[in-house]
Amino acid sequence: MTTDAEILLQEVSAYLKPKDVEHIRQALEFSDHAHKGQLRKSGEPYISHPIAVARILTPLHLDAQAIMAALLHDVVEDTDIRNEELASTFGNPVAGLVEGLSKLDKIEFQTKEDAQAENFRKMLLAMAQDVRVILIKLADRLHNMRTLKSMAREKCERIARETMEIYAPIANRLGLNSIYQELEDLSFKHLYPKRYEVLVKALKVARGNRREVVKKIQEAIQERLEEHHITAQVQGREKHLYGIYKKMQAKSLAFSQVQDIYGFRVLVEDVASCYLALGLLHGLYKPIPGKFKDYIAIPKANAYQSLHTTLFGPYGTPIEIQIRTQEMHKIAETGVASHWLYKTGHSSFTALHKKTHQWLQSLLESLSQSGDSIEFLEHLKVDLFPDEVYVFTPKGKILALPRGATAVDFAYSVHTDIGNRCVAAKVNFELAPLRVEMKNGDCVEIITAPHAHPNPAWLSYVVTSKARSQIRHALKTMHFEESAALGERLLSQSLASLGLKIQDIDMLNWEKLLKETGVKSRQEIFADIALGRRLNMVIARQLIRIAETGGMQEHPATSSVVTILGTEGMAVQFAKCCRPIPGDPIVGIIKKGQGLIVHTHDCPALRKGRGGMDKWLDVVWDKHINRPFEVSIKLIVANQRGVLAKVAAAIADAESNIENVHFTNEGNYTTLYFTLQVGNRIHLARVIRGLRGITEVVRITRIKSMPT
Repeated sequence: MTTDAEILLQEVSAYLKPKDVEHIRQALEFSDHAHKGQLRKSGEPYISHPIAVARILTPLHLDAQAIMAALLHDVVEDTDIRNEELASTFGNPVAGLVEGLSKLDKIEFQTKEDAQAENFRKMLLAMAQDVRVILIKLADRLHNMRTLKSMAREKCERIARETMEIYAPIANRLGLNSIYQELEDLSFKHLYPKRYEVLVKALKVARGNRREVVKKIQEAIQERLEEHHITAQVQGREKHLYGIYKKMQAKSLAFSQVQDIYGFRVLVEDVASCYLALGLLHGLYKPIPGKFKDYIAIPKANAYQSLHTTLFGPYGTPIEIQIRTQEMHKIAETGVASHWLYKTGHSSFTALHKKTHQWLQSLLESLSQSGDSIEFLEHLKVDLFPDEVYVFTPKGKILALPRGATAVDFAYSVHTDIGNRCVAAKVNFELAPLRVEMKNGDCVEIITAPHAHPNPAWLSYVVTSKARSQIRHALKTMHFEESAALGERLLSQSLASLGLKIQDIDMLNWEKLLKETGVKSRQEIFADIALGRRLNMVIARQLIRIAETGGMQEHPATSSVVTILGTEGMAVQFAKCCRPIPGDPIVGIIKKGQGLIVHTHDCPALRKGRGGMDKWLDVVWDKHINRPFEVSIKLIVANQRGVLAKVAAAIADAESNIENVHFTNEGNYTTLYFTLQVGNRIHLARVIRGLRGITEVVRITRIKSMPT
């Protein structure tokens, strides 16, 4: 057995029972035998990797099942061993952890992005069932990053970027501070090797130059606390390399300008001592205004707690100090793994696991609402923002949101139904737009309406994954329902032209059609018709054939014209190229994935697509249509003072709204372009009549679209 294997067994013996250590030894021997003859890219025996992964986990005091799974995690993927054999040899829990870590080699993906996204989807599903999966996965990724230099340059960069974007933020989100920082530093090393080397050398020089200063400050802090009988450990703390680089980038600083490379950590016995120590240190060195954060009163989303302050140290050097209890320090360093490290009933540990569970559940919710794995991966990346703001509900509950979150994000974080029905917000008891960004300490109240629904425009400014996924899901549902209603009307029209009413087709015939087409429901067929994925006439003929075998009677043909009601929502779109309004002669065209597009009959854009006549529909306006439509007009007016005000007044007098206006000057005349809201052609005629009464108006023309 190798030296590393012996060291691993010694490490687990320090905290596990002899029986558990024996099970780990068996897993170690099994893995060693399974990987016999396999080498890593570096030339080392393959067993060195699973042993290294298990050793990364031993400081976290993970249980025997997790250590065994770490040793066996590549056995199923890289050898002939099957998961069933692992289950029979080591038990279902260990086999389940290994299964959660297995890659999706048997699934064929169109792109590498699909494969990566599906990998994360599976990993997080397994993680939601057992968080040990992600702890082993992070250890696996950390050892791979440590040995990445043996890979090709292109692969190195891809793995490093994936680590920086996904794995490091997940480690941070779970509170695994040392793993998080090492993953970031190693990713930085492989993504920007020259910058990394320059910073390493600069930091080495700075470490030597500042050693004496750091020692004096540490002694001064220790002495001040002992004078007031506060038992404390004072530790020097060096910022990790990528943290320094991020600060240089964010503030456009040279390395020599980054003063707070070194900080100090003060560990005390209880919460009261944290605040007492803070006061004493503010008396020792002057605090820098605006640089104090209380993460004890309001913990971070990963349950991190500490007081942060920045002081003017000796020689004018700013020094960062973190003050926390020993228990807070345990959570800060080991995060969610503290469950295994420290078997206590302390409320901080309970709160941490509750927050972790809530986060995992929100990921599962995003997964269930996402259309595909790539969309889910997008939600996951959004959800891993490290910066947070803390806002209050009207009842005083604190909610943590990513920086840049809006009132809509807040509404969805309270409850999905609140988000879906929100119409306005009150921020600090004053009305505010829904797109207003949240600030620390804001008190937010959401105003809802029973029949409100999400606005597609919200997607342009929400930042949380929950809000984004729920809005998309609601819009898809709305679109589906509207498309299904339109598709039913289109199919009814085609059936009528062939002598049948849709009501005459019984459930048995529908079931036969569903079986033939492989579709789950009638509603799905209707939606496919509306979105151009299926032709209504083809479906109608299929139904006729099925119906005729059942001996159904024919009915006389009726009108095949589709009536536009104006209430179809996203299922019917009015073309921007010609802006049809009620009263205009119109035609409809089915576009795949978009639904029914309505054009004026003389729209120039239609001439290009005259070949696909089977997708064209005869459409008419409903007589009782009642909603505003956009229309564009062009006015040429004489350049005289107050003419624009007269035009705007005339439009208002005709009960029309101005949506957009711009103009161009041409000597003595100005050309005005308006986009107006009107009810129909009669209403437009009334607006034009009013404008013709203005003496400065030389010419009025309706145009199909606004010039850019």
